[in-house]
Amino acid sequence: MNKDWIEVTIITSSEAVEAVSAMLYNTGVEGVSILDPLDLIYRRDHTTDWDYFDETIIDTNSEVVIKGYYKEDNNFDKHLEEIKAGVSNLPKFGLDKGVGSVNAAKVNEEDWENNWKKYYKPIKVGEKVVIKPIWEKYDKKPDEIIVELDPGMAFGTGSHETTRMCIKALEKHVNKDSVVFDIGTGSGILSIAAAKLGAKNTIGVDLDPVAVDSARQNVSYNDISNIEILYGDLMEVVKGKASIVIANIMADIIIFLTDQVKEFIACGGYFISSGIILSKKDEVITKLTQCGFKIEEINIEGEWVCIVAKL
Repeated sequence: MNKDWIEVTIITSSEAVEAVSAMLYNTGVEGVSILDPLDLIYRRDHTTDWDYFDETIIDTNSEVVIKGYYKEDNNFDKHLEEIKAGVSNLPKFGLDKGVGSVNAAKVNEEDWENNWKKYYKPIKVGEKVVIKPIWEKYDKKPDEIIVELDPGMAFGTGSHETTRMCIKALEKHVNKDSVVFDIGTGSGILSIAAAKLGAKNTIGVDLDPVAVDSARQNVSYNDISNIEILYGDLMEVVKGKASIVIANIMADIIIFLTDQVKEFIACGGYFISSGIILSKKDEVITKLTQCGFKIEEINIEGEWVCIVAKL
């Protein structure tokens, strides 16, 4: 069996992590690892089960290093050019590309296959929800809700500010009667969290087949039946209305979708939107207000914003 892979290394900024990760998953990547100093600091300060934490790996002034792993095939050169173009265009979407370098090199599978796992530990991201990698052990406290996750399969691990804020918002607003639609479900983390928080029904949708497969796999790690993961556009594959629609994507996409999303929210329901860079906050608020939403909460962590709006 061929044990050689191509490792694509992108050096960028923390605010571009979600966008760059999305680029990779749109190009058939087999695995992704992210080394973000801000995430490591958060894990150091909010988890207590490190056997050892090497402070030397943290440099608060360093850039984020994202690595994507590919099997060599006839499409790789095309994918590489798409990634380079996407990183180059990040400033057009208001995102700091940082160094913005993209490099590719062959590596042996044994050199990386499990190394990235050491950066993922169980982490409590809200009042109740704990994100636990499937290979880690964790002693659950009585009031905690455990979300089992393989964070190497698709973007959405619980350590990023946008995901944490979304989970906190779900903790606050989900109840036994809630119907939740999750737009751009990614790893399925928000859909699974909503289901485990007791929602009556949860539907996650994504246009990326890799993400859909990943989310469905992650659902299988959790003992839940009130959840469905669908491939496609929300407007085409989902029927009815939700009491909560959540979208952890990008500000420009949220602005574009708000008019349509409104039609899928029941009167008195909530639209939880995140993935919004701070500089885009006012644009999103303006659009939500124009569409008849009342802004209930504006939560900010670092350079990221999560807005809870009520219809």
